[in-house]
Amino acid sequence: MAPGEAAAPLVVTDALLVTQDPTRRVVRGDLRVEGGRFSHVGPGAPRDGATVVDGRRFAAVPGFVNLHTHVAMSLLRGIADDRELSGFLETLFAVDARRTESDVEAGARAGIGEMLLSGTTTFLDLYYFGDAIARAAESLGARAYVGWAVLDPELTTQKGVPVENARAFVRRWKGNPRVTPLVAPQGVYVCGEATWLAARALADAEGTLVHYHLSETRREVHEHEAKTGKRPVPWLDAIGFLGPGQVAAHAVWLTGEEIGLLAQRKVAVAHCMSSNLKLASGGVAPVVELRAQGAIVGLGTDSVASNNSLSMLREMHVAGLVQKNQRWDATALSAAELLDLATIEGARALGAGAELGSLEVGKRADFQLVRLDHPSLLPARPEAIVSHLAYAASEEAIDSVYVDGRAVVRHRELVGIPWETIRAGAESAAATLWDTARP
Repeated sequence: MAPGEAAAPLVVTDALLVTQDPTRRVVRGDLRVEGGRFSHVGPGAPRDGATVVDGRRFAAVPGFVNLHTHVAMSLLRGIADDRELSGFLETLFAVDARRTESDVEAGARAGIGEMLLSGTTTFLDLYYFGDAIARAAESLGARAYVGWAVLDPELTTQKGVPVENARAFVRRWKGNPRVTPLVAPQGVYVCGEATWLAARALADAEGTLVHYHLSETRREVHEHEAKTGKRPVPWLDAIGFLGPGQVAAHAVWLTGEEIGLLAQRKVAVAHCMSSNLKLASGGVAPVVELRAQGAIVGLGTDSVASNNSLSMLREMHVAGLVQKNQRWDATALSAAELLDLATIEGARALGAGAELGSLEVGKRADFQLVRLDHPSLLPARPEAIVSHLAYAASEEAIDSVYVDGRAVVRHRELVGIPWETIRAGAESAAATLWDTARP
């Protein structure tokens, strides 16, 4: 079936439906999918003309939205462990200089396969060779928001001018039913004012989102302040960059004023707790304060080079525990809030809250079936399911995953490309890259 082609009608019967209704968060009922969208959510779905799946042993959960990652770096898991960000980036930049479009595609397939198997149906990526990532997403049936990395021309390993590369990429993929192209300035440490403004102008002209790294470490913030006289957030605002339709990754080192400014400018934030911990970013993103000010916050895994996982189940767990501990407040970021960050809030950050992120009539049918008989879901009581998802569930509990009502994972097997085929290609591509990274 070609991307965007509607799947045959599907009915999942008698499952535990994990909804967005806070008064009835988990209910027993049916899902009916027609034309790639939910046409019925609740008891008594009509079954005429549909393929029927018995859902009694499953919880039906919205597909996860990974709001910040670099999927093509799946070949680099473990390549730069136990280093602070500057040393980590030094290794990664050296590897990047040797990467080819074919190995980026091999890495992207591996990363996307890993995400689908762990329940992620939509991801926001920041890298280059975006066409390779887009093709990988299409081949596996994932929903991809692909940002082409933009940085100062004299600092890039790309051929040509990055912002022009991004322009061409956006125009090649604009209107694709499964891949949404966008512009992605890397960060203040490799982008000067002209690059930031060119990136925003391109996004405005083409009507795309903008995605970038922001205030990830104290060093980043202090060096930028020493260079420009301003911290990154107020500096970006002063040059006229900040605005709606943007997703900032990390946002760890923010002042109260900066929190208010991001919320006021309607900049969404991708919280990447596991990556920040592993790279010893030294702080914890002020997720509670950002949300209190009205900013949209979702969860991202970052890459496997700095996480080392693409599991949103794991990301919910870590994010929840750290926020509670850091605040001495066990009520901070409840299980329900964590699940929202991984689903509907991530969709809202992408400007797709009306289309994705929840089991609602009219929305795209992106969802997963989670086994209620798996040990990590015991006891499988309706009132405990959300807690289990946030704090306990194993990726192995995810049985099947659907995008637009079409199975992309069925009974723990990828539908688009066999995992063994993906793995073999990834191992071959990784060999050269790892040799490059050796001292």
